[in-house]
Formats: sequence, structure tokens, C-alpha cells
Amino acid sequence: MRWDIFCHVIDNYGDIGVCWRLSRQLAAEHGISVRLWVDDLASLQPLCPAVDTRLAVQHCQGVELRKWVEPWPDVEPAEVVIEAFGCELPQRYVEAMAIPRPCQPDQCSEDKTTKRVWINLEYLSAESWVEGCHGLASPHPRLPLTKYFFFPGFSAATGGLLREAGLLAQRAARQRQPATGWRQLGLPEPETGQTTVSLFCYDHAPISALLAAWAAASMPVRCLLPMGKALAQAAGWAGKTALKAGDRVMRGNLTLQVIPFLTQADYDHLLWLCDCNFVRGEDSFVRAQWAARPLVWQIYPQADNAHQVKLEAFLARYCQGLSNDDAAAVRRFHGCWNGGGRLLDWDGFWWRRARLQAHAQAWATQLAQAADLASNLVDFCMNQQAPDQSNDSTMQGAGTLGQTAYD
Repeated sequence: MRWDIFCHVIDNYGDIGVCWRLSRQLAAEHGISVRLWVDDLASLQPLCPAVDTRLAVQHCQGVELRKWVEPWPDVEPAEVVIEAFGCELPQRYVEAMAIPRPCQPDQCSEDKTTKRVWINLEYLSAESWVEGCHGLASPHPRLPLTKYFFFPGFSAATGGLLREAGLLAQRAARQRQPATGWRQLGLPEPETGQTTVSLFCYDHAPISALLAAWAAASMPVRCLLPMGKALAQAAGWAGKTALKAGDRVMRGNLTLQVIPFLTQADYDHLLWLCDCNFVRGEDSFVRAQWAARPLVWQIYPQADNAHQVKLEAFLARYCQGLSNDDAAAVRRFHGCWNGGGRLLDWDGFWWRRARLQAHAQAWATQLAQAADLASNLVDFCMNQQAPDQSNDSTMQGAGTLGQTAYD
């Protein structure tokens, strides 16, 4: 089976991070031939240094990488097409998708052809309406094509979360031997009594306020800050014109250490080893949950503060099982970090560390009871391709979103 995944890079690493993980898992665990079409290979290179941004076609880690260019070339569409995050496929490609393709003998229907499966992979959300829209069909207004909306999520009624086979076992093994992990990352082990925090955030976050809170904290904090746009604000707070990988700034109870930008695998390992992880967007947000450590999420900002609704929807789910006081502290700290305008009370948040750690472990265990996103996608697409199915609203996804999805 061949799959085409299309990714239009918007916020540097979020969209491409999800698509790159998904592509590799489909190839490695499901034996799928994946072509990943990306309009900005430079954003993928930090996640996979083997990528050559000069090449239009290349193979990396079992995935065929293609540069998404205009004008669009004549390309035979794959059996399954993933339109990641509503990126809008090239019109010539959509037209080609409408041409029926010959089917394999064991898949043939009466007309000896099968239609391609078209998936719009949506952004992750914990909002309740996602469960009702997951899997819905949207017929094309002009062509004999149907698009299905596939929503990642936190319940069995959604598409689930990206999780590779063996991920949690690997995490547990690394957390049992932290000294080995720190050595492989090229970083020293934390000092006795020191809290180690990873900080990955957008450059508009209240970074200076957070660093000041750590400097004034009652216990030592080591902040590991990767190379990126957030460095400018951190440098200003430290009274420096710039910071680079390897630099350290010590002030009060804070040791700020700048580290190189990590590959996805190394970043996972970092999240597993840190005591608390500040993450952003979608990809690092999900990986921090699998790390089973306390996390603080900076959600991608949207117009009219729509992101605040999404943040609260996640916190409503995540805080279940915490005491009222602990849940309020988690909500309060997230609100401040996401532009709430109040004081970042690190000590008031982190003195609950033991309970927050136990909760993070329980949350990861709970999430792992559901099937992973890649497996759910494969099952869904195979159901659509079954001979006794037809591409209309009677298929899996008991309903339709209608033609307005294409407007």
C-alpha cells in the first residue's frame, strides 16, 4: 500500500514534527510505502539532520521525502492521501485522485476499480465536539471524491495520539538509568536537590518572568533551553546581546544552560530525564505526556483567544484525579504562562511536585490504554477500501460534513 502525506509548514516544527513521526511509524511498523511532501525541508532538517534541503527527492529512515513545489508535476496519487492540518492539496493532484485506479485481484469490486482514501488529519484538541466529528465524510462538490476528517484526541472516540510501539518501555528503561541518558545527551547530571526543567516555547512567552521566578525560587533550578527564537528574550534577561549552545548563565537559584536543537529521538530522551517540561504547540506537547513528567503547555495562539478554550478543554481532562487545590494550581500556572497576566508563582506550583509526578505517570498510563493514532489511521483507511464499502456517508464515520468543507 502507498500513502502520500502532504505537509505545509506553518509554525516551524509543529506540523512537520507530527507528519515526520507519523510517516516513520507507518513505514516502520505497518510496512507502508510513504511519500512525505513538504514545502519547507529546512524546517525538517533540525529534526532529521540527514535531510538534504537541496534535493527534490530523497529517502530518510524508510520514508521517501519529496519537495512540494509549484507548478505541480504529473504524479500518480497514492492509494491513501493524508492532507495534514487542512493544507489544501495541489489542484492537479486532486484531479488525478478522481481517476479510478485498477485494483488488486483480492480487492476488486464489480467494476474492477477502487477509489482512493482521502484523509484530512486535523489538529489535536480535547474539546468534546471532536468526538462527534471524528471520521465524518465530506463529498467533493464536483469530483467523485470524499474526504474524511480524522481527529487526534484523548478518548477512544477519537483517532488517538501518536505513540510508537515500545515507546513506554524505552522510556521506563531510560528513566531507570538517568546517568546513562544524561551522558548520551552530552549533559551533566543534575546536582543534588536541583530541579531540571526543559524549556521549549514560543518567543512571545513570558520567558523573562519565568527566569526571574526560577532565580528567586526556594530550591535550585537548572533550565535547559534549546537553540531557537526564545534565546533572544533569555539573552536580554541575562544582560547579554546573544546566547549560543554551550553558554551558561547563573543567577540566584537558577542555572540557565543553552543546549543545541535536538533530533526528535534525543528530544524524547530529554523529556524523559527532566523533572518538568515546558512544551509548545502539538508535537512536543504529546511527547511530554508520554514522558510521564509534570508539564506546562504553551498552546499555539489563535484569533479571538480561541486557543484559551482549547487549553481549558485539555486542563479539564488532565486535572481529573488531582485534588481541587492541585488542579487549581495547575490551571493557574498554565493561565499565567499563556498570557494570563498574573505572577508566575513557581514555588506555589512546584512544591506539589510529588503529587504532580504521580499524576503525570497515571495520566500516561491511562492514555496508553487506547490504540495509537497511526494504527487507528491504518484501520480506518482499510475499512474505507473494503470491497463492500462505497465512498459515501454510509461508510465509517456515521455522517457527513457536506460540501462546505471545500468552500
